[in-house]
Amino acid sequence: MSSSSSSSDHQLPKRPIPGNYGLPFFGPIKDRLDYFYNQGQAKFFSTRIQEYNSTVIRTNMPPGPFISDNPKVVALLDAVSFPVLFDMSKVEKRNVLDGTFMPSLSFFGGYRMCAFLDPSEKKHTSLKSFFLSFLASKHSEFIPLFRSCLQDMFIKVDDEMSSHKKAHLNPYCDPLCFNFMFRLFCNNKDPSDTKLGSKGPGTIDAWLALQLAPLASLGLPKFFKHIEDFLLHTFRLPSFLVKPSYNKLYDAFYDHAGPVLDKAESFGIKRDEACHNIVFLVGFNAYGGMKAWFPTLIEWVALGGEKLHRQLADEIRAVVKESGGVTFQALEKMALTKSVVYESLRMEPPVPYQYGKAKEDLVVQSHDAAYEIKKGEMIFGYQPFATNDPKVFDDPEKFRGNRFVGEEGEKLLKYVYWSNGLETEDPTVENKQCPGKNLVVLLGRVLLVEFFLRYDTFTAESKPLPGLGTSVTFTSLTKATTT
Repeated sequence: MSSSSSSSDHQLPKRPIPGNYGLPFFGPIKDRLDYFYNQGQAKFFSTRIQEYNSTVIRTNMPPGPFISDNPKVVALLDAVSFPVLFDMSKVEKRNVLDGTFMPSLSFFGGYRMCAFLDPSEKKHTSLKSFFLSFLASKHSEFIPLFRSCLQDMFIKVDDEMSSHKKAHLNPYCDPLCFNFMFRLFCNNKDPSDTKLGSKGPGTIDAWLALQLAPLASLGLPKFFKHIEDFLLHTFRLPSFLVKPSYNKLYDAFYDHAGPVLDKAESFGIKRDEACHNIVFLVGFNAYGGMKAWFPTLIEWVALGGEKLHRQLADEIRAVVKESGGVTFQALEKMALTKSVVYESLRMEPPVPYQYGKAKEDLVVQSHDAAYEIKKGEMIFGYQPFATNDPKVFDDPEKFRGNRFVGEEGEKLLKYVYWSNGLETEDPTVENKQCPGKNLVVLLGRVLLVEFFLRYDTFTAESKPLPGLGTSVTFTSLTKATTT
């Protein structure tokens, strides 16, 4: 039997995993109602931690009947036990991206996407090698292309602010995310100059919504909970509802990403399979993640207040002036800016869940106990609890922009788990860490740099969106007085 930590920790007392799954059929439905409606996600887990005095528990995870064959999981809810989900020698990642169910392959052209493959599968090696090679080849384009897209977005934000004394970020952020990724893969082709026009973001939103409906709630009044629960969480929604629009999206990439598809063929990947994987990477991994996280990043910076804004503006402008522009080298010198990006990812990871199936009997250790998990059991991790672990982070629920500044702060980066891996590690073909992990961190830094080159300070209002993400509205934007 393997252990999830070093032999020095073997003195921890071994406990049976507390919790229960309830009655067949009815237990998963009760947990689903608690999770979505009666308690909400955070309270669903926190009440069970208190009840069982443990951060490793047994529970059911949505959607349950009739979509999931087996909703039973072992939930890891602390920073110490969580990383076993990244250990490919201990867990299998085959078809667990969405947890205890898998959407129909008809959403993806009939192929299992790279994100659904385990690293042990040969196709995973081919596809991830292709993605990593492509991203490496585009390294020099990331900053100038993203800055160009950001400038277009901020012009629209400024125009709305001038007209209405406030400006909504999300309607401009969604096209920013899609346009950047489309242009990156399609030789800088503006999607508005293709048959897609301005419909790319909306198409992906609908495509994602149908796939992920079993994991979402619309945030309706509780009076409607049973109706919503039946409609969203009982049966898979059909892909044919978005098939025509998805085909247009696929055709746009197929028509304009020719050199990238040529590159994929050199990795032994069929052209149509590569294109479906590109659409998935752009739509699910990149666009879906960035559209949720960028407004969240701005929300947390807004809550940081004018003092943090001044510190960021001073650092960014001084380094850009000294470096003669916004470069990779300049970004690496911005310690506070880097820390703010990491702190935002820690506070609210863009994807809050991780899953893996135990390959063998293993022992998982929390801060104060050891627990045996049997081969074949599904392991679930709720990322916000791991990255807000009070035994690792001081005042974990408080946003501290400078948390990761300096040698001691950098030591905490290994507990930032947003990318299906440790922040201190990099994506490889042998793991399931997001291939664009380093790109996402880079884009978050560039977003802050461009923002504080343009503005001195700002205020904003925010509210959670159904599913994932935050809606942000600027209530004031003070233009930069110095550059």
